[in-house]
Parts: sequence; C-alpha cells; structure tokens
Amino acid sequence: MVARLVIAAPSSGAGKTTVATGLMAAFAGRGLAVSPHKVGPDYIDPGYHALATGRPGRNLDAYMCGTGLIAPLFLHGARGCDLAVVEGVMGLYDGAADQGELASTAQVAKLLKAPVVLVVDASSQSRSVAALVHGFASWDPEVRIGGVILNKVATDRHEHLLREALGESGVPVLGVLRRAPAVATPSRHLGLVPVAERQAQAVEAVAAQAEQVLAGCDMEALLALARSAPALDAEPWGGLWAGVPQGEGGPPCSSGAEGSGEGRHEPTTGPRTADKRGRRPVVAVAGGAAFTFSYAEHTELLTAAGAEVVTFDPLRDEALPEGTSGLVIGGGFPEMYGEQLSANEPLRRAVGELAASGAPVAAECAGLLYLARSLDGTPMCGVLDADARMSERLTLGYRDAVAVSDSVLAPAGTRMRGHEFHRTVIEPGAGPLAAWGLRQPERRVEGFVQGGVHASYVHTHWAGSPEVAARFVEHCA
Repeated sequence: MVARLVIAAPSSGAGKTTVATGLMAAFAGRGLAVSPHKVGPDYIDPGYHALATGRPGRNLDAYMCGTGLIAPLFLHGARGCDLAVVEGVMGLYDGAADQGELASTAQVAKLLKAPVVLVVDASSQSRSVAALVHGFASWDPEVRIGGVILNKVATDRHEHLLREALGESGVPVLGVLRRAPAVATPSRHLGLVPVAERQAQAVEAVAAQAEQVLAGCDMEALLALARSAPALDAEPWGGLWAGVPQGEGGPPCSSGAEGSGEGRHEPTTGPRTADKRGRRPVVAVAGGAAFTFSYAEHTELLTAAGAEVVTFDPLRDEALPEGTSGLVIGGGFPEMYGEQLSANEPLRRAVGELAASGAPVAAECAGLLYLARSLDGTPMCGVLDADARMSERLTLGYRDAVAVSDSVLAPAGTRMRGHEFHRTVIEPGAGPLAAWGLRQPERRVEGFVQGGVHASYVHTHWAGSPEVAARFVEHCA
C-alpha cells in the first residue's frame, strides 16, 4: 500500500510542476519518504523532483512502456516510501495524438487508482472556475478528482469569490497559492532549464515552492486524500523480464496495439554478463550539464544485465572511464555547450577511437549530435558522416518505430515505441544503414547504424523493452 496523489491541471502552464515539486519538498521536509513520478516522456521535471525528494525522478509513460507496466514501475520506484506524488502531463485528459486516452494523466491515474488534485490557474476567472472544475470532475466517472488547488490567486477578495463558487461544485479546495516570482523556473526552447545547469538557483526555487505550498495548502487534508488510495493488484517491476511476448503494435511487454501490456510476467534479475577475462564490462554513460536526459531504469537494467555503469561528464573529463567497453550518450542540450564540447579534443578523440573499434555505442538525440561531424559548424566527434544545426522548427511527438538494421540494441524488424523532442536537424537524416523506420507522423527512415554505433533522434524507454539492455551488455562483453 502506497499513499499517492496525481497532480493534474486543465492545461499546460497552470502550475503543475510548481505545485507537485513544492508538495514533494514540503512532505519530505516533514520527514516522509516521498517517491517522485512524472507522467509522460519528460526528462526535465524529474530532475526537480529528485532535488525535492532526494530520490530518482521516474517517468510513467503508458505509450512507450505499455499500460500493463504503469503500476509495476510505480511500485518499483515507490518501494519503501511513505507517499508518492505523480505530476501529470499537459491537460488531465490529453494523451498521445489520435490514440484516445492513451498516455494521458487521466489514464495513468486510473491505472494507479490514485486520487487527482486539479491545479487551476485562477488568474483570469472567478465564478467560472466552478464550471471548469465541474466539467473536469464529471467527464470521466473513473477519474476521482479529490480536490482543487487554486494557483495565481491575486487577492483575498479574489480567493473569497473562488471559494464561494467552488462551494457548490462538491470538490473541496485543498490549497490557494498567490502569485510568487520566487518559485518560477526559467524556460527555453525545450522547456525548463535542467537542474544540472542551475544547481544553486534550483535549490532556492524548490525551497521557495515548498514554502509556498506549506503556507497555502491543507497538508493534512492532502495527506489524508493520498492515504485513501486503495491497494494496487500488481507486483513491483523487476528489471529484466522472462518470457515477455512481443505484442502486435505495442512494446514487447504489450499484448495489443495500444500498449495494453495485459499479461503478468515473473521478473528476473537477468543474465550476469562478463567479458572474456571474467570481468563485468564497463559501460560509460554520459552525464553532466550537456547530457541530462535519461531514465533511471536504463542504468538499473544495464547493471542487472551485468555491466558496471560509470558516469562521466563530456564537458570536464578528458578520457572515458578506465576499461570502457560500451558507451551510452543520451539526450540533453549539446547546442548550449557546443564550444565546450568541441574544446575537449582528447575526449572527442577517445569517443571516435572507441566507435572505430566496433565497441557498442548507443546515442539518442543529443548523443546523435555529439557523434556528428559538426554542430552549427563546431567540430564534434566525427563518428558519423553528418552535420547538425539548430532549427526554428520543433520536432515533438511519440513515434512507432521499427528497427531497419541489425544493431547492438535490437535485431532488424524489432518494433519499439519512443518519442522525438528537438529543435535541431542533422543532414543527412539517415545513414546507409538506418536505425529506425517511422510510421508517424510521416513514413521515413532516420538514424545511423554503423559498426557498433546506434545513433538516432528517437528516445526510447528500455523498461518497456528490457532485452535492449541485455543485448547491449552482451555486445559489450
């Protein structure tokens, strides 16, 4: 039994991240072990959640992992905790395009049997707030909206009008937050600025968010609501899975085209892979301010598959970790650090030599750019015969992908789900051996498979396809 709340809103920009992070920090400050979660593929918000709780921020993505893994992944992350706070994505009922409720906050709340707290931006309304809340509370009877937190309230008079209106709705007001510049978090072209880039300021912002929540919210009522959630009929996710069927159209854990993931499977810790000398293969994982996009389960899976995972910072470290036999470079903001990444010539050379040796290299989005010949004219690692540049166009959305070529991640024909999120372009968009064939929003091939290198714009969540980690570590050994 894990007490839990889902923090949702009618739309983006209402203040979900501020409220969710503030609640996490406030409850943690009261001595509770708080498990932080985020609906959807977002990498940045979980960084603030981790800062607030001292635990890894984890994602719950029903599109990429399948609905059947939402409760197990939640229980895995929340193991040993007193309370879990789940921040939603976009508006409460917004999900994957043309997929109904799939991957929406509402769907995840139902899968978790969790009460929802609706954060409403009340800055430009008074009595109309009751109609809005009534509509959201009655739209889907299976979604339990247990209360409302009113955000950006201007004055005591404004608060009185809002409370009076909501008194007729039957949905209790659990908090009222005034406008407070101190809690704001700066944004840029892909969302909030990550914690790793503004550590001191982020600590101050999270502390301010906790203070605001403590001052404006009924913490006892929120905790009581969280504790009203029933037990879940699921077991914690176990890492590598035995006998997982490949569902038509869904991730490997799924049994249907909408990622239903119905079947129950017994977890296993997976093979303990070793190299020819009996040692655990070292997998270097890029980190630091330039490469902040990663899912906690990736390193857990690599470790379970037998790897020794070592993090390094391409902005600072001039060499790969000793004994590196495989390299994982996730997403982030290399465009913000192009000059510094380029200036670290010893590391660029080491990455190029590792790739030329045929060692496994998995690169997603920012990692793809780092492996290119150049980024906005600045030299990168030169592993790929391609050049990248910033673009005015935002590429964003879920992707249904099929592996075009055999690679260190998957054999040709493997179907996976992922997402793209970038304002850059790489030319050419695919190598002689492409990584993925995509079906939506348009049919195209993209990415590069070259020796042991798999480089692509598509982010994937390996919890939905744990055999990816096992295959990668096997190649490392």
